[in-house]
Amino acid sequence: MDDPNSVHDAIHDDFNPDDFLNSILDGDVVADAAALAVAEAVESAQLPLPLPLDLPKDTNSSSDIPLGDIPLSDTGSLKRAKPHDDDDNEGWQTVDRQSKKAKKNKKIPQPASSSYPAISFNYNAKLQSKISLDQLRNLVLYIFAEGVAPQWVAIANRPQFRKIVAIMVPGLEEAMFKSNVDFATYNDQCFELDQKSRVLTSPDDYYPRLLKRDELPEILKDFADMFPHLWPVKTPGNEKYGYMRSPLGTMLTAPAEKSREEKTTKGVQPAREPRGWKDERTRITEFLAMPEDLQPNSYVLHPACIPLERRKNYQYHEGWVHTYVENFEDGDVPEDEIQQGSITAGREVYALDCEMCVTGPEEYSLTRISLLSWDGTVVMDELVKPDKPILDYVTRFSGITEEMLAPVTTTLSDIQHKLLDLLSPRSILIGHSLESDLRALRLTHPFIVDTALLYPHTRGHPVKNSLKFLTQRFLKREIQNRTGGHDSIEDSKACLDLVKMKCEKGKSWGNHESQGENLFRRLQRAGTSYRANGGANALGGVRVGKTSAMIDWGDPMKGAGAASTFPLGCKSDEEVLQNVIRAVQGDPAAEEIPVGGVDFIFARFRELEAFQGWWNQNRNTDTLQIPDMSGMTLENCVSNLAQRIKSIHDALPKCTGFVVFSGSGDPREMSRLQTMQTQFKKEYHHPGVEWDELAVKWTDVEDQALRKAVGISRNGIGFIGVK
Repeated sequence: MDDPNSVHDAIHDDFNPDDFLNSILDGDVVADAAALAVAEAVESAQLPLPLPLDLPKDTNSSSDIPLGDIPLSDTGSLKRAKPHDDDDNEGWQTVDRQSKKAKKNKKIPQPASSSYPAISFNYNAKLQSKISLDQLRNLVLYIFAEGVAPQWVAIANRPQFRKIVAIMVPGLEEAMFKSNVDFATYNDQCFELDQKSRVLTSPDDYYPRLLKRDELPEILKDFADMFPHLWPVKTPGNEKYGYMRSPLGTMLTAPAEKSREEKTTKGVQPAREPRGWKDERTRITEFLAMPEDLQPNSYVLHPACIPLERRKNYQYHEGWVHTYVENFEDGDVPEDEIQQGSITAGREVYALDCEMCVTGPEEYSLTRISLLSWDGTVVMDELVKPDKPILDYVTRFSGITEEMLAPVTTTLSDIQHKLLDLLSPRSILIGHSLESDLRALRLTHPFIVDTALLYPHTRGHPVKNSLKFLTQRFLKREIQNRTGGHDSIEDSKACLDLVKMKCEKGKSWGNHESQGENLFRRLQRAGTSYRANGGANALGGVRVGKTSAMIDWGDPMKGAGAASTFPLGCKSDEEVLQNVIRAVQGDPAAEEIPVGGVDFIFARFRELEAFQGWWNQNRNTDTLQIPDMSGMTLENCVSNLAQRIKSIHDALPKCTGFVVFSGSGDPREMSRLQTMQTQFKKEYHHPGVEWDELAVKWTDVEDQALRKAVGISRNGIGFIGVK
C-alpha cells in the first residue's frame, strides 16, 4: 500500500472535496480504513460530516484526525456553500477561468466591401403593380424586426444596417424631377383629372425611374447622389368607394402578426387579444351614435337630435312617428341612480331586428319585428301585414312566406303604437345597420348603438361588415345559415352579444383591427439585434427593443408618435432638420437622447405641403396654424427642401437606410368632391326635401370625377437608398 502522506501531498495544492470523495469511493485513490469508513458513512447519509477543508501537511495519516474535530456544515454538505464562507481562508485559492475570450466589436464595413448593406432593384424582376406605402413600411420591418422579405428589391447584408431614417414630404411630385420643369409656372396650370403634366409614369408603368444628374433640375441634382431611383408609390385606397387611407397612418401602422394557426386555417379567423391587451369595462352610453354619425349612415334624425331653432322647419314624410323624447339630455340618468359597476348605466336596452319584403321599386315594407331585452328575453316577436301588395317575399333572406302572413292582421300602425308605449327617454336601441329597420318601422329614436359602426370595416366608411362575419369573428358562432332564411331573434341576440362584448372589452376592441400595431411599438417589442451591430455580447437573432424617434410639427404625443422612444415636436421644417440630426447622432452629453442616437427615425417636412395647398386644416387635430408661405416661391421652397434632405444624408452614419416619400399625390380635388358628396347625403336624407331644392346635387358625373380624383391622389413617389 502506498504511503497515505503521498496521497495527501498530491491533492493538497488543488483540492476539491467532491472529486476527492468520489475518487475514494471509486477506488481511484487508496486510503486507510478510517478514511474509507468516513466516506462510506457520508455517502449513505448516515454521517452528515464534511471532509476537513484544510488538511495539515504534518498529519501522518488521515486516521489520526479525530472525527469529533472535523468541522460541521450547517447544510450537512461535504463542501462549503462558498469558498469564503469561513473566516479561515487558508488553503483556498480563487481561480477565474474564462472558457472563451471576449469578442471584439465588429468593425463597420467599408462601402466597397462585399459585406456592406445594400437595397438594390433588379430590372429583370417582374413587377405586377406599383409598390405601395405598405411595402415601404414592411421594408423597415424586414430589416429591423424580422418581417416578410420584400420581392420588389433585394436586401444584401441585412444584419449590417445600423439605422433607418424615413422622411415624409407631402407636396413632392414626380413632375418636379423633369429636366425642363419651370417652377415659376408649375402651379399655374389648371387642375386636370388626367394629370398628364404631374405624373410622368403611365398607370401601367410600375418600374422605378433611374436618376441621372444631367437629367434633373439644378436644385434637385443632389437626389441622384443620394438615391439610385425614383419609385412610383401607390397609397392604399379605393376609387370605387371614393376614399384614400391616411398615408401617415399607413406608414406608422404595422400589420397584425398572425399565429401559425391563423396562417394555415382558412375562413374567418376568431379575433385575438393584441399583446398586452387589458379589458376596460365601458358603459354602453359611451357607444351611443351622435347625430354627426347617424346622418352619413342614412339615419332619419329624431327631433331631439336637431337644434331647437331648426325643428320648426324640419319636415318628415307621412306616416313617421317619433319616440317621446324632447331633448337629448332627457336620457341622462343621475349617478346616484346607477348601480355601481353597471354597464347599462341605468338605461333600458333593447336589441331590434326586422324582416322586410318588397312592395315597390326600392321600397321595403315590414313583415316581422323582434325585440329582445338586455338579458335576452324576447319582448316582442310579431308578424306584420304590409299595407301594400307584396311583390317579393324575399324568403331566402327574410324567411317570410305567403302562408305565414295569410292569417296576420297586425299592421305597421299597431307596431308603432306598441313601440311608442315601450320606448322611453332612457331606452337605447341596438342593432346592425339599424337605419334600415327604422325606415321599415317609420320610427325615429335618438339613442342608437349600431354594431356596424362599433366594429368598422377594414376599408373604412362607407363599407360595412356583415353581421354574419362579426358573429363568426368575435362571438365564434354561426348565424344566418338556415335554409329557410334569417331568424330575426337570432340576429337580435347576436347584436346584443356583440355590444356586451364591446362594453366588457373597451372602446378599442374590434375598432381598428385593420390598423394592426403601432410601428414604433412593434420595433420596440420585436426589434432584432445581430452580432454585426450589437457589440460583443450580442447574439444573432436575439430580440431587443429598437429605439425610435418621431419628429413632426406640433405635438407627436397626440398621435402615433406617442409610442416612440423620443417624440420631438417642431414648429418649422428647420426645427425638423435639427431634430433629425440630433436623433441620428444623440445628445453630446446624453441629456435625453443617448450618444449614438436611435435606431429608427421618422420625420415629416410640411412647408412644401403648405405651399402647395395640400395641408388639410379640417383634419388638423393639433390646433396648428398653417405657416404663411406667401413670401416664398415654389422654386425656393423645393430648393430649401432638397438642401435639408442633403444635410440629413450628410449627417447619417455609414450603413444607414434612407427613405424619402411623398405619401400621396395631389389630394385637393378629392377632398373637394368628398365634401360635396357629404353635403349632398346630408340634404338628400333630410325628410321632405325635394331634388330641385337640393343645394348640392350628386350625379354619375360627380361620382366618376371623384373616382378619378382619388386615383390621382393615390399616386405618390419615393426614394430608397443606403448611406
